[in-house]
Parts: sequence; structure tokens; C-alpha cells
Amino acid sequence: MSISLVPDVLLPDYRAVTPDFLQVRGVTLLLCDLDFTLAPKSVRHPDEAVRAWIDSLHAAGVTVMIVSNNRSGRRVTDFCAELGIPYQGHAKKPGTEGLEKAMARAGKGNSETAMLGDKLLTDVLAAKRAGVLSLMVEPLGGAVGPWQKVLHALQAPAKALCRENTLRQGKKNR
Repeated sequence: MSISLVPDVLLPDYRAVTPDFLQVRGVTLLLCDLDFTLAPKSVRHPDEAVRAWIDSLHAAGVTVMIVSNNRSGRRVTDFCAELGIPYQGHAKKPGTEGLEKAMARAGKGNSETAMLGDKLLTDVLAAKRAGVLSLMVEPLGGAVGPWQKVLHALQAPAKALCRENTLRQGKKNR
């Protein structure tokens, strides 16, 4: 089975994922990475922008759950508790186990689920392998440290292909 590493949708940040954006795509379960997706890794508590965004999704009937590979469960647990959303830890992305457990907990299937993240080789690949819509964002706080910078630089070709595919689709739909 062939799996593409090109995200389905590339967005500037999580705030571009609106209730309307999800509704058009039939998404009622949004799985989110935490580190660099909803907050820089150094941020221990959700800010008002994240809280308002989560509230707007909940008001529209979208379930939001954090799916994280984070080894330190305390920060993620606290962050999610403050937002009032569930957390699926030890997700083992790019494996599908964490995404599948999260979907089962929410009672949702892959056709009504999207995965939002900032990393191609974990978040996007896990989404593709699980058969859910893959939404990729630029890392909040930027790529920090040499490894993060290399990792994000390596993602540039896949991002470029996603942009090209999006432009091609837009021209086709005119």
C-alpha cells in the first residue's frame, strides 16, 4: 500500500481550522498534536486564543482531543484538563494506534476525523496511515533547536506539493 507524505491541507496555524472548515469536510472529531501545533513546547498552560478556539469548535459540535507522543504526560494532562478536553497519550505516531484509540473513545470513524499537527513524519504520516484527513500547520514558536530546524526544512518539498495541489484543485473547481 502506497502512502503519500503530502498533507491534505496546509494551514498557517490552528486558528485557520474553523467550524465551517471542518463542517464542509464532514469532520466531527479533530485530533490535535500539542507541541508546536497548539502551543510552543515551552508553554505549560493554554492561552485565551486556544481556549476560544476550542470553545468555538465545541459549540459547533466538534469533539477535540489531543493525541501526543509526548513522554512527559504531566504537562499534556494539565494542559488538556485546563481546556476540558481528553488526551490520548503515548500515541506512537507515525503508528496509528493512538489515533485509533482516540477515534474509538470518541465513537467516530476515520471518514469524520481529521488530525492536526506540525510534523510530516509523525502527525501527517499517522493521519495518512489511519485514513483520516491530514491538516498540517507551521510550528508555533518556530522550529527550536538544530534538530527541529532540520526536521522542518526536510518538510519543505511536501509542503510545496500540497500548495501546488491546492492551487491545481482551485483552478479545476472554477
